[in-house]
Amino acid sequence: MNILIDAFGGDNAPLDVIIGSIKAVEELKIDVTLVGDKSKIESCAKDNGISLSNLKILHAPSVFDIHEEPTTLLKQHSDSSMAVGLQALHDGKGDAFVSAGSTGALLVGATFIVKRLKGIKRAALAPVLPTAESPFMLLDAGANNDCRPEMLLQFAIMGSAYMQCVMGIKNPKVMLLNVGAEETKGRELELETYGLLEKSKLNFCGNIEARELPQGKADVVVTDGFTGNVALKLYEGMGKFLGHQLKHNIFSGSGKIAALLVLPRIKKLTCKMDYKTVGGAMMMGVQAPVVKAHGSSDATAFFNAIRQAKNCVDGNMIDEISLSLAK
Repeated sequence: MNILIDAFGGDNAPLDVIIGSIKAVEELKIDVTLVGDKSKIESCAKDNGISLSNLKILHAPSVFDIHEEPTTLLKQHSDSSMAVGLQALHDGKGDAFVSAGSTGALLVGATFIVKRLKGIKRAALAPVLPTAESPFMLLDAGANNDCRPEMLLQFAIMGSAYMQCVMGIKNPKVMLLNVGAEETKGRELELETYGLLEKSKLNFCGNIEARELPQGKADVVVTDGFTGNVALKLYEGMGKFLGHQLKHNIFSGSGKIAALLVLPRIKKLTCKMDYKTVGGAMMMGVQAPVVKAHGSSDATAFFNAIRQAKNCVDGNMIDEISLSLAK
């Protein structure tokens, strides 16, 4: 198995990308190909006393800037590390692709270079988020602001296939994000989608309100990209807020002694809420696994994003999605 990595995507590239990739080769027993400027990768490794003997390098002379218009990836920036990596994935030179670069550009590249699966109307951004019980997949989380009911049905099918073959959850519970639990709630989009999901062969369990997301009631939550992105950002923001408040209140004043006793549990909770442990968000609906790592990913996050990509390949995620769509 060969995983292609955008060596210059993210705030900590290329050093943390290199370190995470080396760890992946050693622990996951896979091949990793770094995509980017060969001389800069080798110079970074040399300056930090790192051997690249276990890594392959696919040369790409430029880097796609996150401030550029995403669609320029296809022509003006076709020699960038992201574009070259996605093209290599399409050409069969790798089994999956990981990048912490521009989300918009990665979506454009995944859609038009790797290309959508047959029958899929739109690719979706799909992060896996923590809960009190087991994690759930949210889609769409920002790729498509305006959606039609049949698109949300496809999101549900793809999310269900992912949670089953990658996360090992049998018969995943699918729920529709809405403003109330009753099936009569919501806009026309939610009302029509509810009917489609109810008639499908999925394990549809009705509507779910945003306040119920952290409780772990669902394995897959579907919504339009605008609503999903708002939910995602609020989820991330509240996680940081609670973590900060926890540290401020417990580790201040006389609470420091008591804090030492609960520190192991605090670390366990922090780890559970940390995006680094998940890896990244999937670009669902394209012909090969594409993982969008967090822009501020460190070496640990890159390692987990590579592990996530490997699990998608091992679980035959793309074939399972295609089979589910056919059914």
